[in-house]
Amino acid sequence: MNPIALPLPPLHRAAVLVLLGAMALGGTAGCSPAAESAPRTAQARESPPAGTPASTATATSTATDVGWVQLMTPMNQQAVKLLALAAERAAEPRVRDFAVRLRTGQEAELVRLRSLLTRMGLPGTDVHAGHDMPGMVTVRDLDAARAAEGSAFDRLVLVQIRDHLRQSAQVSRSEITSGGRADARELAAALVTARETSLAELERLPDAVRALG
Repeated sequence: MNPIALPLPPLHRAAVLVLLGAMALGGTAGCSPAAESAPRTAQARESPPAGTPASTATATSTATDVGWVQLMTPMNQQAVKLLALAAERAAEPRVRDFAVRLRTGQEAELVRLRSLLTRMGLPGTDVHAGHDMPGMVTVRDLDAARAAEGSAFDRLVLVQIRDHLRQSAQVSRSEITSGGRADARELAAALVTARETSLAELERLPDAVRALG
């Protein structure tokens, strides 16, 4: 796997590379045994019993495809929760407008991600629940956002959403490069394009320079 490097802080870059390396082995970084069982389930379905027609959609799934869709789905789910708060509470109107538009886009992506999970025969459960994955909006992040007010809230949202967009773009680029499913790679490409556009807009928002450094 040859992930394309992004200008990420060293700690985040290392975490992403560990994640991508684990995906290539059929799991994801920091996952529980239940999470690791999903790629093996997909692999088992790639070899149906004799005389059973193989599903083309399932047969072309790889561990990278499984790891990617099982990470992207909860990443979007958690980001939507933070964006919902920002749409209501951001002090700066342009940050609120951005949050509304991005939330709509992330929810549309979730529909496609969940459809892909179904086609791959994977459960819709969050296999990363309880783990602090790079770029994932955590329960602690949401609690901190609920406790913040005014410009401090806006800055927190900008930082968390920037990290979400960057990290999910990074992993999606690796799916484009190393994934086995055409539909998964197509969706990953759409996600990367959307994130590049959103990152460019985010960096032009008020307080972005001070918040993001």
